[in-house]
Amino acid sequence: MNTFQRVSAAVNVVVQPLIGAPIVGKLLGRSMTVITYVGRKSGRTFSAPVSYKRKGDHVTIGVAMPDKKSWWRNFYPEQGPIILQLDGIDRPGEALAHRKGKGVYVSVELAPVD
Repeated sequence: MNTFQRVSAAVNVVVQPLIGAPIVGKLLGRSMTVITYVGRKSGRTFSAPVSYKRKGDHVTIGVAMPDKKSWWRNFYPEQGPIILQLDGIDRPGEALAHRKGKGVYVSVELAPVD
């Protein structure tokens, strides 16, 4: 694990519980969520806070500094299952990562709510 990954892991440990907190979580929840996914190679379950934009059942997650991160590669070049915490509930969906120049974003189609 490199220095960037260690620092990111430490920040994630602090930010992730704040997203679920009653007052702070409502403010953060407008633009941040926690994603949960299973690693394609490891088979391990991972969770991480991310920024997002939502339009209906479509969510876009921008990946800042994608060359320093690996989570999005689980959805590139093929889509895979993901769970996002939205509006206080876990919403499953299908994610697909896209490269655009040096940038990366992950497009998620949420499953319908029953």
